[in-house]
Amino acid sequence: MRFLVLQGPNLNLLGTREPSVYGATTLAEVEARLDALAGELGVEIEHFQSNHEGDLIDRVHEAREEAVTAAIVNAGGLTHSSVSLRDALVGCELPFVEVHISNVHARESFRQRNLLADVAIGSIVGLGVDGYELALRALVRRFG
Repeated sequence: MRFLVLQGPNLNLLGTREPSVYGATTLAEVEARLDALAGELGVEIEHFQSNHEGDLIDRVHEAREEAVTAAIVNAGGLTHSSVSLRDALVGCELPFVEVHISNVHARESFRQRNLLADVAIGSIVGLGVDGYELALRALVRRFG
């Protein structure tokens, strides 16, 4: 099984961007934890982060051609605005678990709009970076 971890805008700033909201763990640390877990579970994992919507969409298209089993997606702010990313995930038939580090439901009103949740296998919100590991475990159970 092969999984893609798709990280949207500003997630490269993890560990330094609003640590009171997103914590002190860096993106590199999240990736290392997921790599270790993937090794334990005997699955392949690839990480991709971009601050550009089109790059994320292109990577979803590539995942279709590469027969990626499923994805973990933290689209960041694009969760609330990107019909195009949603269309790519649906159109490429890429199953995914949506992850948000903070509880987006308890934040600003504009974060209440979620364009991905209804097409995701499930959503993990507000559990910090642990949400990524929970998502990987869930995907392995589902597709294993």
